[in-house]
Amino acid sequence: MSLLLAIAQFDATVGDLAANRRAIVDHAARAHAAGAQLLLTPELALSGYPPEDLLLRPAFMQACAAELAALALELRAFAGLAVVVGHPHAPHGEGDRRTASTQQPLRWNAASLLRDGRVEATYGKLELPNYQVFDERRYFTSAGAPLVFEAGGVRCGVNVCEDAWYQEAPRRAREAGAELLLVLNASPFHLGKADAREAIMAQRCRETGMALAFAHGVGGQDELVFDGASFVLDAGGRTVARAPQFEPALLLARFDGAQPRPAVLAERLPREAQAWRALVLGTRDYVRKNGFPGVIIGLSGGVDSALVLAVAVDALGAGAVRTVMMPSPYTAEISLHDAAQMAARLGVRHELLDIGPMFDAFRATLRPLLAARDGDTTEENLQARIRGTLLMALSNNSGAIVLTTGNKSEMATGYCTLYGDMAGGFAVIKDVSKTLVWQLARWRNAQASAAGEAPVIPERIIERPPSAELRPDQTDQDSLPPYAQLDALLEAYMENDASPQQLLEMGLPRAVVAQVLRLIRINEYKRRQAPPGVRITHRAFGRDWRYPITSRWREENRGGIG
Repeated sequence: MSLLLAIAQFDATVGDLAANRRAIVDHAARAHAAGAQLLLTPELALSGYPPEDLLLRPAFMQACAAELAALALELRAFAGLAVVVGHPHAPHGEGDRRTASTQQPLRWNAASLLRDGRVEATYGKLELPNYQVFDERRYFTSAGAPLVFEAGGVRCGVNVCEDAWYQEAPRRAREAGAELLLVLNASPFHLGKADAREAIMAQRCRETGMALAFAHGVGGQDELVFDGASFVLDAGGRTVARAPQFEPALLLARFDGAQPRPAVLAERLPREAQAWRALVLGTRDYVRKNGFPGVIIGLSGGVDSALVLAVAVDALGAGAVRTVMMPSPYTAEISLHDAAQMAARLGVRHELLDIGPMFDAFRATLRPLLAARDGDTTEENLQARIRGTLLMALSNNSGAIVLTTGNKSEMATGYCTLYGDMAGGFAVIKDVSKTLVWQLARWRNAQASAAGEAPVIPERIIERPPSAELRPDQTDQDSLPPYAQLDALLEAYMENDASPQQLLEMGLPRAVVAQVLRLIRINEYKRRQAPPGVRITHRAFGRDWRYPITSRWREENRGGIG
């Protein structure tokens, strides 16, 4: 007898327990029809991941327990199929027993074996990550007692996500008699993460001599994206099956004994394609899961808003997207033309609201109260805030959510206006540097060209020097270093914790290092008020970045730079 394993790669929604249960049952029906004896789901598939402080609500934990019991009964219809389900679990009942260290009810990040209409056994996650976007020690207690069971003649051990990134939990499973390691995962996407996952899991296979099946979710949850790409490795660590990235799938793998046969091996997408698919998926799920009927974008004729528009149309369709051009006295004619041309190419509703009269009215009202200052940004910010007010009024009226258009380079340096261009509900390219904005714009146009279509983004939008167009003849480089220098510095310092001295050793000018580190430091208060946005790097402004607003620490001074 050989084992046919099915991996359910699906888009769970946090808190929609009934819908998540139905999705598991649907995948179980498909797996059973294909002849599978075992179905593996992702981490916390029943609750959605991450539930965050919902886990602190007794009613939520009780509802998860009830749904798990209902799921077990429903799965009786699929005789001979064992299902391993990820879910939060209170092993002694919510509120019954508390840990000595936290006085919190004992909770596990768990995986349960459901078979013959009942919960046969439950495993509690051993390794609880508390870095980057993870905060599992706030909610869960470490467990890790091995769970090994037989399916299709193969002895299967269970790990949950972080367990398999280290040696201890796989070793325990192996010593308990496991021949195949089942790993339930909710591993947030960032560029390069998929390669790292397979490399680490291959190392576990070679260390233990076990084959490994990795079930990974897909979909967007607030700023996080889960990219799918579930896979199966043989005992030598070779990838023999892989599901596609960024889309739901049911991956089937046949085993001869405990060794998998080669099966479907979906391609790994190139870097730009991964970034694009993550932005599209994250935007689609944020808008749809939160019930917004569509989106509104302030279209400026610049490359950032053009990229956001292209992502939004790919994510939601042209019918759900509305653009508004809001020229001021400093808006160039070519900006008006390019914005209208792009909206027409994509078939979205496009409107023009001249902010000139409102700008004049604000200035007239404020003139007696404002001190005259050379190079004052007051009038620049007024324009941005007028635009933000208009967009939010349209949002209130229609129910559509405003997508902001600021990129990571701007968020880092504060080159953005609170309650102006930062006003909105979702920041699509918040974690996309300016240099990557240009790369993605060109990549998306290349995809259109390959399909025999016109470029999505007019070439002039990509080629023009970037400008906020808030004063005469303005360009971004009036206020910021060249983007090639700025983005190299941000990647090194913000994402990889390089010191000021290491930045200088990269060849970055001392004045640029001093300027940018100061801008990063003094603009934390803006970032705290920014909307969430799709995370595509291993360190984004959001859950990964928790610096104090009030702080007198000056690393640039200690490095002799400030």
